[in-house]
Amino acid sequence: MQFNKVIIMGNLVRDPELKYLPSGTPVANLSIAVNDRYKKDGETVEKVSYFDIVVFARQAENCNEYLSKGRPVLVEGRLQQRRWEAQDGANKSKIEIVASNVIFLGSGSGSGSGGGRPKDSSSGSGGNYETVSEDDIPF
Repeated sequence: MQFNKVIIMGNLVRDPELKYLPSGTPVANLSIAVNDRYKKDGETVEKVSYFDIVVFARQAENCNEYLSKGRPVLVEGRLQQRRWEAQDGANKSKIEIVASNVIFLGSGSGSGSGGGRPKDSSSGSGGNYETVSEDDIPF
């Protein structure tokens, strides 16, 4: 039996980057910072961890339109490892979160409009989700 589920909350460290797959499916890349505080020798220590998020379909477009640097978000998804060979021949890998749901928190800040509610999808899918086939995912 296997299980792969992540729920994480943090602040965007940069504006979303929206791209499109050859099939036309939108893909947004997000990066969030998550603060962790703990006591060590009677002093509060703060540690920041950074996580890369990949969002697909209409939800990717909503993230691009309504999110901006500094905005708090809650992300549900799964961990995925990508592997590739770099130009210098070295093997590289990266673990990222593939989002199934991104919840916009706070009133928004930065350059984006932020506080608004995402528009309904015009894709006719009945919500913010769109079916993406495995062939559309580039990894």
